Amino acid sequence: MNIRRISPFAALLAAGALALAGCQGSDGGSEQSTESGTQSGAAEEPAPSGGVVIANITEPQNPLIPTTTNEVQGGKLVDLLFAGLVYYDADGAAINEVAESIDTEDAQTYTITLQEGWTFSDGSPVTAQCFTDAWSYGANANNAQLNSYFFESIVGYDELQEAVDTGEVDEDGEPILDPVAEPDAKLSGLTVVDDTHFTVTLKQPESDFPLRVGYSAFYPLPLTAFDDIKAFGQNPVGNGPYMFSGPDAWVHEVSVDLVPNPDYKGGRVPQNEGVLFKMYDSPDSAWADLLSGQLDITDLVPDQYLTTFEADLGDRAVNQPAAIFQSFTIPERLAHFDGEEGNLRRKALSHAINREEITDVIFQGTRTPASDFTSPVIDGWSDTLEGADVLAYDEALAKDLWAQADAISPWDGTFKIAYNSDGPHQSWVDAVCNSIKNTLGIEAEGDPYPSFGEMRTAITDRVIETAFRSGWQADYPSLFNFLGPLYGTGAGSNDGDYSSAEVDDLLSQGLNESNVDAAVAAWQQVQAVLLEDLPAIPLWYQNGLGATSEAVGVVPYGWNSVPLYYLASK
Repeated sequence: MNIRRISPFAALLAAGALALAGCQGSDGGSEQSTESGTQSGAAEEPAPSGGVVIANITEPQNPLIPTTTNEVQGGKLVDLLFAGLVYYDADGAAINEVAESIDTEDAQTYTITLQEGWTFSDGSPVTAQCFTDAWSYGANANNAQLNSYFFESIVGYDELQEAVDTGEVDEDGEPILDPVAEPDAKLSGLTVVDDTHFTVTLKQPESDFPLRVGYSAFYPLPLTAFDDIKAFGQNPVGNGPYMFSGPDAWVHEVSVDLVPNPDYKGGRVPQNEGVLFKMYDSPDSAWADLLSGQLDITDLVPDQYLTTFEADLGDRAVNQPAAIFQSFTIPERLAHFDGEEGNLRRKALSHAINREEITDVIFQGTRTPASDFTSPVIDGWSDTLEGADVLAYDEALAKDLWAQADAISPWDGTFKIAYNSDGPHQSWVDAVCNSIKNTLGIEAEGDPYPSFGEMRTAITDRVIETAFRSGWQADYPSLFNFLGPLYGTGAGSNDGDYSSAEVDDLLSQGLNESNVDAAVAAWQQVQAVLLEDLPAIPLWYQNGLGATSEAVGVVPYGWNSVPLYYLASK
């Protein structure tokens, strides 16, 4: 039997060497420490707390385990339940949380010192082993964690990803692989020195490592979590500013009830008596509750209120740039979308979409037509990339490209874009499909799924047989974060199964650079390839939108458009 790695993407899927304005950057080569690049994570005396804040959410796709939560709804909860080495403030700056310092002399081996006295909400101590065991669990192929690739740069990851080809195939014809490593095997690049110190050895120098570890995949877990990780995911025990109110805090499809964690020691001190997340089946229902005072925070504004919500709500309305990119993905496995024919059709579809008209009419200027695959709020963004003209509306060119594709294999059927109907997507999907239909003269329509979770399950199980809405809300403030996780071969969020050796090489090249400008140049070359291949069709950049009730007043939203729930006070 052949032995191979489960993830063929060899590039190091880590944070890029870029940060939002206000973040502390670092150059490779000299000794570095986050003590000089981040603020202290020590808690200040909290302002008077008051009331339970009610916020909107939809049912998380996965159990609340940091290494397998990679979508926004579950991320809202995980980020409140756990504390990492650092966290990101409203501007995207990295702030020390559990870490006392993250030091290195060569940007390849890091010594991490933890603050003393941290505990999980069950009273057990937060030790170096809680980090190294959690990271090793996430990296081990036996555990099939969606965020596994975040550990790919750590020495020992490849060994934990090796698998034996059994010679059998599953119902989709894919080879069945059995992991080689033991289920409890650890990353060899992690070494526990004592309870408050551990070292991390990377495969190559990466001066941006201290920025990356603020993402939820790098959160610690109590050692008891591994006794029954499935049960833990339904009732997690964390070390963050909040904890579950009790064993029945998560009522699936209904609500999640969080209360302040009295033992939390970091800087995200709750200014309220808890956050009750209510699940809604439509943005309209959430908006009605907000206006009637039954909901305090929503990050969904129904389309019909986009023209009036800021005037109506004043300071309680949120409309600010955010690190959010929207697109739709067309898997190459779909008929008519592989090879030369597929490339011609992708370009034709892109040229058939009138982004300017849709963002003006549907979104009332709360979206900006995309000129790349990232976000304008990230340092290194450019609107003059080679090949970006493929995103321009051009009816004649769209028709010509579609005709060239028809000459290879005539089109049949209806072009569909899947979306979840429990989110604010129907109007723009209909508008995009109408633009395609009117330009190309083909049938095009939306394909609604009842819930986000059901759509995501169909996508991750590779059973979806249409194009589907996609995009990215940044995990950490870097260009690379918009590219590697989505378009690197075998990456965890590469839902279209796109694979390009050139893209993989350029992603890795950028990570190897110690010079920020050189890294940007490599990642812009990545985008030039993506603009040629179009594994996803870029649509627009999304502002962070939302609103708050009179009871909580103004609540800050983060750089990634997620409300800072801990700052809300009734």
